[in-house]
Amino acid sequence: QSKKLSVVSKTVVITISIVSLCTRHQSDLSGKMFTFPQQSATSLVKLTASELLYRAVTVCHRSFTDIKRNHVLFSLATPSIANDFLMIWDDTNKELQPHIRNAKTVYGGLDYKLNMWHSICTTWDSESGLVQMWFDGQPTIRKFITSGSAITGSNIITLGQEQDSYGGGYDLKQSFVGMMSDVHMWDHTLSPCEIHKYVDGLNFTPGNVLNWGALEFQITGKVIVEDKEAEMLNF
Repeated sequence: QSKKLSVVSKTVVITISIVSLCTRHQSDLSGKMFTFPQQSATSLVKLTASELLYRAVTVCHRSFTDIKRNHVLFSLATPSIANDFLMIWDDTNKELQPHIRNAKTVYGGLDYKLNMWHSICTTWDSESGLVQMWFDGQPTIRKFITSGSAITGSNIITLGQEQDSYGGGYDLKQSFVGMMSDVHMWDHTLSPCEIHKYVDGLNFTPGNVLNWGALEFQITGKVIVEDKEAEMLNF
């Protein structure tokens, strides 16, 4: 009888562990950050977006890393296009690369220093096809990337891993290691004034697609939700 109880106990523990891995949370993450403490092809945060159609997009986030290789910053995939809205740092060429609807452009000459926080915002409008990045509050030039087609369909958004296929195809050598915070997404292009408010930590209108203050997310693998340290609050 004691052996049977032991088996039942182990089964219960395993079941609870599986449920906890699959649980989605909705939380106010103000003053918090996701910590990705090690290189991995399995650790990620999956975000739940409130919409399925985007004729325009703004994505803002803050990140802190020390890795000297290519790494993903934001990945949105749909069933038909894996790189529907992707932000990646290309360490070989020292440039930030927005990929939208499988098209790509590059931004070089940015002071992407290691071991410090950076605020990055990316805007895109499907009618004009123009993309622009704001790096630590400084705007880049506006470049044509792709036009005439909105991002549509069921989407999967991940932090920490780049999707080379819809919800998968993760590559250890493209994973993010470090801290990430204040992730917001809007279904329109933010004005320069609103972007400056975000960068400076002032009162801004939170994302209506992804809102760090009411974020629905699911953690897989080794990702930790932590308070930002006082010395890390200076962006």
